[in-house]
Amino acid sequence: QVQLVESGGGLVQPGGSLRLSCAVSGFSFTIASVGWYRQAPGKQRELVAGITMGGSRNYADSLKGRFTISRDNAQNTVYLQMNSLKAEDTAVYYCNARTNQGDYWGKGTLVTVSP
Repeated sequence: QVQLVESGGGLVQPGGSLRLSCAVSGFSFTIASVGWYRQAPGKQRELVAGITMGGSRNYADSLKGRFTISRDNAQNTVYLQMNSLKAEDTAVYYCNARTNQGDYWGKGTLVTVSP
């Protein structure tokens, strides 16, 4: 069974850091890339960062320098390190796997940045 399970969200103060994890399992076909997206209240879902199976990374321009995507192949996990968090980073963060059988999504993890 294909699963993407996010964890690591929570409440953090402005300027703080969080690391999100996406555990990937159950794929018997090719994953081209894994990405993090976010959706803030009243806004559309947007790409945060992505990493291909070849290791290439891409980021939303507005987040470069604060967010870092990485992966641990042995653990089948993709991480999103978020630093210098701002109130506008508050959103539900989703993990996405882009495969040759289509896109798969996790259920999301909530990140709230507030004093």
